[in-house]
Amino acid sequence: MFRRVLIPIDGSETANKALVIALQLARASGGRVRLVHSLDELAYLWGYEYRGDALTLAREQASKVLDSAAAMAQSAGVTAEQQLVEDPGVRLGEAIASEARQWEADLIVVGTHGRRGIGRVLLGSGAEQIVRSAPVPVLVIRGDDQPAKA
Repeated sequence: MFRRVLIPIDGSETANKALVIALQLARASGGRVRLVHSLDELAYLWGYEYRGDALTLAREQASKVLDSAAAMAQSAGVTAEQQLVEDPGVRLGEAIASEARQWEADLIVVGTHGRRGIGRVLLGSGAEQIVRSAPVPVLVIRGDDQPAKA
């Protein structure tokens, strides 16, 4: 079974849906989770330079996302650790792969927005990056119009 489940989260409904499924898996196997939020998006917005209050605001938002996910884990009876990754210039897939190796994860559970066409080209696919870079199995949860339920 999967006893160490790593979950990249960003606060979106899709990520929350993946979180709910990961928590169910961890609870069923007596495992634990690591909640990971990456600030890599800022690097692309500002050319690898963080500016003034933007980093502070991003950290505050990341903290809220991590705390909310940790509260969900606690209510599900699953032990959770939180990790904020601040690595300018490191793509999401590489950051998550590094966290999975360091934490010795058995599984990564990630949500995908399922973008296609020009949206995928312009915005990239975080889930695809993770699948390509992951040192462990990846469970990809497709988003839909239904909100996640704990």
